[in-house]
Amino acid sequence: MSVLLVEPFYGGSHKQLIDLLKENIDDCVVYSLPAKKWHWRARTSALHFMQNIPESPSYRVLLASSVLNLAELVALRPDLGRLRKVLYFHENQLVYPVRRSQERDFQYGYNQVLSCLVADTVLFNSSFNMESFLTSVPSFFKTVPDHRPKDLGCLIRPKCQVLHFPIRFPDVTRFLPEHKLHRISEGSHVTCPAAASGDGSSHGQLDVAASRSEPHSGSAEESGQHLHHHHHQHQGTVVTPVLERDTEDQTDPQPHPLPQPLATLPQASHPGALEPSQPSQPPQPRPLHIAWPHRWEHDKDPELFFRTLLKLKDGGLRFQVSVLGETFTDVPDIFAEARVALEDHILHWGYLPTKDDYLKVLCSADVVISTAKHEFFGVAMLEAVHCGCYPLCPKALVYPEIFPAEYLYSTPDQLCKRLRGFCKRPDVVRRHTVKVDTHVYSWEVLGDRFRSVLSVTGHSFSGDGSQAEVNPAGASSPSMQPAGVS
Repeated sequence: MSVLLVEPFYGGSHKQLIDLLKENIDDCVVYSLPAKKWHWRARTSALHFMQNIPESPSYRVLLASSVLNLAELVALRPDLGRLRKVLYFHENQLVYPVRRSQERDFQYGYNQVLSCLVADTVLFNSSFNMESFLTSVPSFFKTVPDHRPKDLGCLIRPKCQVLHFPIRFPDVTRFLPEHKLHRISEGSHVTCPAAASGDGSSHGQLDVAASRSEPHSGSAEESGQHLHHHHHQHQGTVVTPVLERDTEDQTDPQPHPLPQPLATLPQASHPGALEPSQPSQPPQPRPLHIAWPHRWEHDKDPELFFRTLLKLKDGGLRFQVSVLGETFTDVPDIFAEARVALEDHILHWGYLPTKDDYLKVLCSADVVISTAKHEFFGVAMLEAVHCGCYPLCPKALVYPEIFPAEYLYSTPDQLCKRLRGFCKRPDVVRRHTVKVDTHVYSWEVLGDRFRSVLSVTGHSFSGDGSQAEVNPAGASSPSMQPAGVS
């Protein structure tokens, strides 16, 4: 085996990436630890792998996530230090939000800086992730009382490049309601200027069938409710069954067929004859279905989300909500409060046990919301767009890199105003074709780049997609410019 995949936190997006690489790249071997006790994995996993990765002359490349202290591992195992070392950042600890600055543990960010210094190639899942890390290095080390290291960002930047997280999008056409299928049948193609790729791939229909690959058997972690987190899993509660596929014209079901107007019948000329009926009222559209598919933790700002929904409720607006995602030991109090306050509006509440159940709910939803205070990529939002949802995201973090301006909000009031309008006119959302090309974030598009960067010689990628060879010591060839240098 020539490619050594090392994952200290084998769960969520970390697991999905390792599984994709193992399945699709030849000569890979995986060493991992379960996705539990994230803080202890970051502190001590190097010792575990030092003892459990056997020596082998066939290893050529080592890829690890940034949870691992790579500097410790290669110091403990000089044989692994001789490999070409690739570090992948799902998230970075220099800007990871904490509720109070005193709570930030310096050691986690420090470990990541050390890992970058010993790595030959450093990959980030987004430009936001890369730039927020590199630009935060100087201020991060200001907490050191004296004899601070200098110019570390300049040492690290030439090794860095963006390689988006690859998503395996399943075919969800069997779960889509009629209005979403109709949009596809019209053959609408859109282009997302914020997510244009440089690889010449086809762009932009909402392309729910962009990837025909089936999900891994039993791999529930691939769904958005299982991704981009750093903790162990606990199953939440589902309070309603998964919706059946909606084949009606987006209207509330009627208990009985409405009678046809009788105005065209002859007028009766004798007592007791049938009188003309009043014209029937058109059925009301189904209430707007809002989805929130994120971890139940403070960094996803559930407080803002539920405050917004309570304003809609107080305004007498019609809507339904599905609160998906995983729960953990310490669930913010707002979830219990909101479950009571929004009881009449809830369709689904909590973690769904299978990926198909999760996808069915996303396919039935109209709008997907992010209120995150932390996001380095956002798999759940892209999966929801793949299922035909209209996204509303903060105009911050990674979102402007992926979503055009029309899907971004700057303030809580803007979010509430957008949702208020959609509640009044859900048909506007249901007719809209989302201008985001999810296909450019698929394994089918990104897989070759991963194969190249994990080849024995290794390649780096410039902004136009061209390749430049990287030597085993990590120095780019003269034709390759460092990331962010023009």
